[in-house]
Amino acid sequence: MSTQDLVPGRRRIVALDVIRGFALCGILLANIQPIANAGAVVISEAPSGHHDGGDAWLGLLVVQRFFPIFSLLFGIGFSLLLRASTDRTTSPRLLLLRRLLALLVIGAAHFLLLWRGDILSTYAVVGILVLLPSTWLPRAVVAGLGGAFLGASLMLGDGRFTLVAGLFLLGTTLVRYGVIDRIEQSTRHPALLGLGLAAAAAPTLWWQAGLQATDPAFHLALTVAGLLLGGTYVCGLLLLLKSPLRQAVQTVFAPLGRMALTNYLTATLLVLATRNILGSPPETWSIRTVLVIAGVILTVQWIWSTLWLRRYHQGPLEWLWRWATWLRRPPLRRESRSASTGGRARGTG
Repeated sequence: MSTQDLVPGRRRIVALDVIRGFALCGILLANIQPIANAGAVVISEAPSGHHDGGDAWLGLLVVQRFFPIFSLLFGIGFSLLLRASTDRTTSPRLLLLRRLLALLVIGAAHFLLLWRGDILSTYAVVGILVLLPSTWLPRAVVAGLGGAFLGASLMLGDGRFTLVAGLFLLGTTLVRYGVIDRIEQSTRHPALLGLGLAAAAAPTLWWQAGLQATDPAFHLALTVAGLLLGGTYVCGLLLLLKSPLRQAVQTVFAPLGRMALTNYLTATLLVLATRNILGSPPETWSIRTVLVIAGVILTVQWIWSTLWLRRYHQGPLEWLWRWATWLRRPPLRRESRSASTGGRARGTG
């Protein structure tokens, strides 16, 4: 979830908005059937039990590929907010604790009222137990702990707590070593890293494709492939942002990413409404049906996000989250150009 609007005047890192919006699209696609089966206890991006061609494609390219990206971004956003708020408050960690507690309330409501696959409550708990204490540790120690949590996740087969903790710490490590500040400055580095990740992902995907969901090694293959392919996707997006396609990529994904919390939660409502409209059991939906549902929901959210952000600084739930974080009501509506310039001297549009 984005934190870039939390400190007034802070420069937005467009690449993070784009990556977040892209990840949101993949998470929705992976979660449509689990959400529609709202009574099932599943983690975010749970693997499907189907084995036809469409579901095999979904399992290889989508399931568990975007949840790691979202988790990494949360750790990045947390560390960016800590850094930016240090000069604006004498108690930046207390501010971050309020932010995590507010997210816990939001996630718990989502979990109890709509869908038991909610990930926000997990993010809040892991943030309180892992991210907050890590702010007192040297960055090298944080990096080592991140690797240890990721290793533990692979060994223990845990796709929720240790994996999230490792990705959170990796995200904050990238900020503390200055990588995020330079994220859009290089083409060579994401190209080389992306090639390396893709080369490692290929045999892992082949390994996963040869396993059944009941095989003991399936979860390990799914998680490793998810980390490698998720990283490949991020590197590909960074390269597109350095290409002539930058404006198109930014236009498509940035509005979704800037309202990630609002869009994540409203997607649950839209999927449940779609289930009631269609009436058929979600497990019988074909991959084409899932793709159409995802396309319609994302189109609605993109239009809504684009129009909303023309008039307001943040999405409605992002604004409420910021209010709970700072304990003061932040401005929501953008100033009109005529009000900010004293007239129309700077033109229309």
